[in-house]
Amino acid sequence: MSKTIHRRHFIAAGTAAAAMPFISRRGFAQPAWPSRQIKMICSYPAGGQTDLLARGFGEYISKQVGQTVVIENKAGASGSIGTAEVARAEPDGHTILCSISTTYVMNRAMMKNPGYDMDKDLTLVSVIPGAGLLLVASPKSGVKTLADFVAFARQSGKVNFGTYSAGSAPHITINELNRQYGLNIEPIHYRGEAPMWTGMAEGTLDVAMGSYTAAQSVLQSDRGVVFAVHSKKVHMIPEVKTLPEQGATSRFFSVSGFSGWALPKATPQPIVDRLSQLCVAANNDPKVKELLKTFVLEPAIGFKESNALYQSELPIWMESAQALGLQPV
Repeated sequence: MSKTIHRRHFIAAGTAAAAMPFISRRGFAQPAWPSRQIKMICSYPAGGQTDLLARGFGEYISKQVGQTVVIENKAGASGSIGTAEVARAEPDGHTILCSISTTYVMNRAMMKNPGYDMDKDLTLVSVIPGAGLLLVASPKSGVKTLADFVAFARQSGKVNFGTYSAGSAPHITINELNRQYGLNIEPIHYRGEAPMWTGMAEGTLDVAMGSYTAAQSVLQSDRGVVFAVHSKKVHMIPEVKTLPEQGATSRFFSVSGFSGWALPKATPQPIVDRLSQLCVAANNDPKVKELLKTFVLEPAIGFKESNALYQSELPIWMESAQALGLQPV
């Protein structure tokens, strides 16, 4: 009897010992997150929408986890400078990227070597689906609908259409409208929305396209008229129809774009899930709610939903970018 008991104990002990490495890797061996200060790198300049989202969500995360979240702006090269730094960081959840779909999607079409590979180097954690971008015409054009704009463009022969950067959603929109309607719209590229809307206000542009919030300087001074929104209705101006509702057929007019957060690829999934949960929970924070309202943005969505959106929109962005004929530099 004693031998049987000893044998059973031996087998149980051996089984437990064999299981210990697995338990340690998945549970006990992983240190609590976060164990120190978190650095959130915003790959665009201070004061802009992406920066303010980073600070708003960062403040909420800091309160929940009991560690400081420091925002560092590493702007330049369409977000690739800051993104490459995060891609090289230790995959322990203490370095987070806050950026936009230009960084996550378009740079692969615009740059030969952005310094990172989105699919190999980064894990998308949570995103905020983009709001509908406004198409705004000069009052003197008489444009109030997409049909008006097409007629105006054909009569004028050439239309100056402002974008906030080459390869941006407005730039692609111009190309898609030219393709469908046989127009000769000329893109005028600016370095950001602020100078673009200044050009609109000064009468340099016939049309410009950008966010609802940034366009207010032109709209409130009656120097621009909204005649369409890119892909989604904007609840502040529900009477303005989307491009598809007005007959535009490009698949690009179904994508929303997004802002959001990513971690280095090898970051343990429990940390990815926890950060994703925090981003979603932040939607109910009063300061974050006010920020989303200010920029007319939807709430942040979770890990699975974010990656599903990325995978569904990626081929459309790439197809539309390639149609521009731009060569990666």
